[in-house]
Amino acid sequence: MKAQQSERFIGAHVSTRGGYLGAAKTALSLGASAFQYFPMNPRRLSTKIWNNQDAQACAQLCSEHGLLSIGHAPYPLNPAAEAAERELMVKLLKNALDITDACGSVGLVVHFGKYVGKDPLQGYKNIIQCLNSATQGYEGSSLILLENQAGEGAQLGLTMEEMAQIRKLCESPGKIGFCLDTCHAFASGLWQGHNWNELESKGLQLDYLPHMKAVHLNDSLHPYGSRRDRHANIGAGYIGRENFETLLNSPFLTHIPIVLETSSGTDGTHTQEIALVKSLVKNT
Repeated sequence: MKAQQSERFIGAHVSTRGGYLGAAKTALSLGASAFQYFPMNPRRLSTKIWNNQDAQACAQLCSEHGLLSIGHAPYPLNPAAEAAERELMVKLLKNALDITDACGSVGLVVHFGKYVGKDPLQGYKNIIQCLNSATQGYEGSSLILLENQAGEGAQLGLTMEEMAQIRKLCESPGKIGFCLDTCHAFASGLWQGHNWNELESKGLQLDYLPHMKAVHLNDSLHPYGSRRDRHANIGAGYIGRENFETLLNSPFLTHIPIVLETSSGTDGTHTQEIALVKSLVKNT
């Protein structure tokens, strides 16, 4: 591996059918140095009784092989939910955080949240209260990683300003970071694809980039500003390979997990696409 590439931890979302240790082994078999997994059922709002020995074995393997991982919270988990549902959301967040922490993961990716009420300010308040309750008493090293949204069915969480401000207003900002989804950023109008340097300056000014701890690397099936969350393989969508090359060579993408959430290749895995992404990193 090239010297500069060794600072990039590139991989894909993998299955936990073989447990958390199995997920780490799958990532290694793909030639990955990072991976994402679901710590619990991604479609249900139910807590998980998990095998701590399996999680510890995952953490050990990752440590031995220099693998970075992130967990992804269940899709229905909504930090912006009203007070009546908050207890359940907090319970799930705490459960998932305990799992990602035991697995040695950098963090737990959580969608910013959907709020259907008339007052967006209440949606932001709900998110802050949910995050405060979830992090209260939590002493682990795995962070909650807020993910930017595409704008499809959600009007919150489309900008760096929102992300940074929510983090600052939380009681324990040190337990919260960000996961940048490139398809979502493109679809929402946050990133035009060709203007990463401009976005980088803005992200620094807002104190977003220093707390960006993971990236979902996805091309977009639809044009810029479409508000449609449809992933394409790298270079096969509207963002394009050249723009990903600029992004991947940013110093802010060193030492953090960069994870593909795209369709698998002809061999049923992400092996080829991981190799493609690695080839876009310059040897300097």
